[in-house]
Amino acid sequence: MLLAGGPADAWLQWGGPTRNFQAAPVPLADAWPADGPRVVWKRDLGVGFSSIVTDGRTLYTLFKRDKETVVIALDAASGKTVWEQAVDAEPNAAEAKEMDLQHGLGPGSTPLISGDKLFAVTFMGRLLALDRATGRIVWSQELIRRLGGTIVSYGYANSPIADEDKIILPVGGKGHALMAFRMRDGSVAWQSGDSDNANSSPIHAKLLGEDQIIVQLQDELMAVNPATGAILWRHPHREKSDIEASDPVVVSGDTLIAASLNIGAREIQLKRENGKITATEVWTAPKMRVMHGNMLRIGDCLYASNGGGFGPTPLAAMRISDGAIAWQERKFLKSALLGVGDKTIILEEDGRLLLATLSPEGMKTLAEAEVLSEPAWTPPTLVGTRLYLRDTKSIVALDFSR
Repeated sequence: MLLAGGPADAWLQWGGPTRNFQAAPVPLADAWPADGPRVVWKRDLGVGFSSIVTDGRTLYTLFKRDKETVVIALDAASGKTVWEQAVDAEPNAAEAKEMDLQHGLGPGSTPLISGDKLFAVTFMGRLLALDRATGRIVWSQELIRRLGGTIVSYGYANSPIADEDKIILPVGGKGHALMAFRMRDGSVAWQSGDSDNANSSPIHAKLLGEDQIIVQLQDELMAVNPATGAILWRHPHREKSDIEASDPVVVSGDTLIAASLNIGAREIQLKRENGKITATEVWTAPKMRVMHGNMLRIGDCLYASNGGGFGPTPLAAMRISDGAIAWQERKFLKSALLGVGDKTIILEEDGRLLLATLSPEGMKTLAEAEVLSEPAWTPPTLVGTRLYLRDTKSIVALDFSR
């Protein structure tokens, strides 16, 4: 299996090199000046929540300008625009009636770099393959308007994953909950499942010795064979809404954990019986409620913002063994987490950036600074000791070296 990978100076996909929000260990400064890490450059950028991907030389992300979604390439060293491609219009009146537009029309899907192409998905589910050097559109597919995918409340936010010569991503709907498209021309390689789409992104795992693509949909957890789309196993996971924005986390060769806002967290164990894979719930943790932040695994615990909506969202540590909450730091707002060796970079939604160590015993803050404006919901991207961040107004490059 060939997934989006690359050299150490690249961040090619949602969640980073291994799609689990773990960056390669690098020496980071343990303390910052009073005004925070050194700003290498900062520039304006429109509304959007897409993460930043890079080959080490060029950055790519999406934002909204006026009535269009824009895919942009920027020089990583200076932040200057390399190219822009305007690619989408706003939802029409009928589509808007099915959506909750209180957070605007900013795109939420993170693009994917593979070879000489960039794959991106707009707010209204237009999948594009672009030439990375020029921004020229090579091909496109309308996931919602032509293929009948699910209209999700806050717009299309799932981030594609690569497999060999295909990209795989949720679409939603009967017969095409998950779909694979050939990279060369956008033709459909396979389609599978009946569930409606939500907001989470697929992950790859080798479980029970078998390659699997796993995704959290509105009704269920589903795993497929990445080559054929054949469903390997399913487990009910019905959410009250279509938020479902946290990706599953694999914790062993036969076990994974999924979490959502209203259900909480649950551990699922897989077994092979009579040639088929069955999924069994080991424990549930209704008090671990994850909205749209990511879960980060460090050793025997998962760490995430616990809560959502209008309530508190403390940073919490949950034991993998039984789902019990080991501790919570109640001063925190919703946060994105990025593991770097024995340290964790934390970005709160109000723009506060922290460097900390997390353990089952508690949290130790090493440094903190205000670097962005609210809402800052996009997870950080780290390449070497250069950290790239964005909010709904700007994008910034910070120097994290000692």
